[in-house]
Amino acid sequence: MEGGSVVQLFLALGLIIGAAQLAGSAARSVGQPRVFGELLAGVFLGPTLLNLLHWGIFDNPEMLGHTIKELAELGVLFLMFAVGLEVHLPELLSVGKVAILGGTLGAVLPLVASIPIVAPFGYSVETAIFVGVVMSATSVSISAQTLLELGVLRTKEGVGLLAMAVADDILAILLVSIVIATLGPNTEAASVGELLWIFVRMMLYLAGALLVAWFVLPRLFAWLHRRTQFTQSMAAFALIAALLFGWSAEVLGGVAAITGAFITGMGLSRTTERIRHQIENAVRPISYSFLVPIFFVNVGLQTDLTSIGGDMIPLAILLLVVAVVTKVVGCGFGARLGGFTSGESLRVGVCMISRGEVGLIIASLLLSAGMLEQRLFEPVFLVILLTTVITPPLVRLVFRNYPTAIDPGPPRTARDTAAEV
Repeated sequence: MEGGSVVQLFLALGLIIGAAQLAGSAARSVGQPRVFGELLAGVFLGPTLLNLLHWGIFDNPEMLGHTIKELAELGVLFLMFAVGLEVHLPELLSVGKVAILGGTLGAVLPLVASIPIVAPFGYSVETAIFVGVVMSATSVSISAQTLLELGVLRTKEGVGLLAMAVADDILAILLVSIVIATLGPNTEAASVGELLWIFVRMMLYLAGALLVAWFVLPRLFAWLHRRTQFTQSMAAFALIAALLFGWSAEVLGGVAAITGAFITGMGLSRTTERIRHQIENAVRPISYSFLVPIFFVNVGLQTDLTSIGGDMIPLAILLLVVAVVTKVVGCGFGARLGGFTSGESLRVGVCMISRGEVGLIIASLLLSAGMLEQRLFEPVFLVILLTTVITPPLVRLVFRNYPTAIDPGPPRTARDTAAEV
């Protein structure tokens, strides 16, 4: 970028991050998660209201928007890396059956139920599947923050929520990777054999990446940590690993880059507590104070809610109903099959309603890949926004007669911390 454009980028980023911080703090002050405020900041700064990027002070809105989008994509990568760091299997094994059943049903049911809702509005089955993949996502950070405030995060339901969300995240990431690889615009002319190879290639990459991340990365970082000259560089090496895994995911595996970053985080979650804290303490500021807010605001910068046609409002309403009911039923029924009581199952199901940042990541990926048109993205974005804001009061409602936990439990995970940021 030229000198003048770079200075204009400084101004735009300052306004974006400043608005995100103010809106996030305001949201927290009224009992809502920061992500909701950051989303509203994006809507406020975007074409819906102020149309920031097209102010006269910015000479090249298109280039500026492109640069901000690239920073936002970097924020997505780091966000999913941080989510992967949160996975601590020993804490979750006690509710493993609940996690697998609830996470699977909670991801598959919204996908299946969305198809007959979207298709009658003139969209193909493939497009309806794309929307269903977005609806399959869950953002646990929204509910985790609410449970933390209520003092019940480390209860049976709280641990079940964290475990189920991990399973849901993995399945949602796999779904979006499969959909992009097999139904994306670059595979329209592919033969059955070519599509089969795409799937096999993706499975081979996922298996290989998981093995490397699970067995090689912890040993490599332990070796680096023993070398004095590398001790202070753990976070840098972690980010390098996330970037390389993100690159390899798309280039070698044909899957989304966020999949590679997520796998990296899962692998590094097996390092020692000291190394993990070094990584988290360094990654958290740059991610949640800089790049991740840019991602959330950028979603609003690309969305004009005033352009949602009257014919799309019924679709948004139906999708909202499906988004809420399918998560409560799917996750709740899975938890019940896994051994939870009816009350515990209901509470966990309600906690899984929010789509939040994970839904936004998937929707944005599909939009960038040309698999969701802007006209359809806007009601989907509205549903994500509404599920984000209704989840905290619903969680408070189902926990209203629940005894407050006295013991705060084990140290909070990276996902818990992300919920507060």
